[in-house]
Amino acid sequence: MTDQNFSIEFFPPKTPEGVAKLRTTRQALAALKPRYFSVTFGAGGSTQQGTLDTAIDIRRDGLEAAPHLSCLGSSRESVRAILAQYQAQDIRRLVALRGDLPSGYGAVDFASGEFRYANELVEFIRAETGDWFHVEVAAYPEMHPQAKSPQDDLQHFVGKVKAGADAAITQYFYNADAYFRFVDEARRAGVDVPIVAGIMPITNYTQLLRFSEMCGAEIPRWVRLKLASFGDDAVSIRAFGLDVVTSLCERLLAGGAPGLHFYTLNQAAATTAIWQRLIPA
Repeated sequence: MTDQNFSIEFFPPKTPEGVAKLRTTRQALAALKPRYFSVTFGAGGSTQQGTLDTAIDIRRDGLEAAPHLSCLGSSRESVRAILAQYQAQDIRRLVALRGDLPSGYGAVDFASGEFRYANELVEFIRAETGDWFHVEVAAYPEMHPQAKSPQDDLQHFVGKVKAGADAAITQYFYNADAYFRFVDEARRAGVDVPIVAGIMPITNYTQLLRFSEMCGAEIPRWVRLKLASFGDDAVSIRAFGLDVVTSLCERLLAGGAPGLHFYTLNQAAATTAIWQRLIPA
């Protein structure tokens, strides 16, 4: 595996201390030479300025940034303005998403938005900017939690690719078979873009349970029970998590996954440890 298919995800910090901490984290992870750093976009666009500021900070360091852009509740004019800002900063990569509703909001609150699905956002990006951006979209090997069925979810994914996506990043998972099956089904449906595997290092069991419940990622029973058995033993949780996730990454790469995208939660240690096991010095 080379730096061409290894990427890292951050969320935009909310405080000056968080900005400084993320800068230190980014410097540590930049030593691994990832292809790019992506930056998340809060529900309903709640972190729009923070996403832009973080992406610009990454570009100032001479690194490639891939800001997320979600469209739920947005107008074409507001998205057009964001695209222009990114072009002005010579940002060439985007992660295009439908996005989530902010906590406490229902779909009716965002009914005035001019986009309903991510494929409409991808189409708009292409119509406005041509091939300026390399556009990534999301994929869900274990099905999006709001999808009606696996077949329906796959068709939504196919629609995003047909709209002009260059590649996809999956939601994190711990079942390699789910990933390989999803890729096979996508290929049979005519999708030929790279589908990069999303990887979530395991460092905190309670946090992992909460995230997984929200996004629909399944934690295999044997992994869940083992993690629960450690109680508050953070050292054992991290050591076991490192073994599990490294093994998963090895199997994915050996099976033909075109790359790994690490959800770092703005921490460097776990991703660095996994990468060092995959690519020994």
